[in-house]
Amino acid sequence: MSRRSTSAWLHTAIYWFLGFEFFVGFATKFWPGPTFFGPAYSEKFAEWGLDPNMRFVVGALELIAAVLLVIPRRQTRFVGAAMLVLVLTGAVTTHIIDDGAIYEEVSAPLHLAIMFVVALVNWPADWRAVVPLRNRMMSR
Repeated sequence: MSRRSTSAWLHTAIYWFLGFEFFVGFATKFWPGPTFFGPAYSEKFAEWGLDPNMRFVVGALELIAAVLLVIPRRQTRFVGAAMLVLVLTGAVTTHIIDDGAIYEEVSAPLHLAIMFVVALVNWPADWRAVVPLRNRMMSR
């Protein structure tokens, strides 16, 4: 296996792992009862002073971003990572205000830093490359 193919394989594996992590996040947000992370997310969101149904919005954003991360295009990975930067900024803020478990206090900021790096790595050379449909319409 050449060095380049090993590197490409490793990058793909990292994106799939991150996508899987956020897919699990989506699944636990939609799960009606307790999860392996503790009580049901409807209870957690209510505890944090949020509408319990917001878990569906956050879970859906995590699912969309997870799918975008595994698509092997820089633009989609950038959009997925940027979405997660926004979602995780809310999570970090929530966990700073709330005195939660240590894994919650560490996990959200760690994932925020990782997604920030992923967004930077996939940053488009031209911002218009993120929305290619609009580019085609503008060039006519």
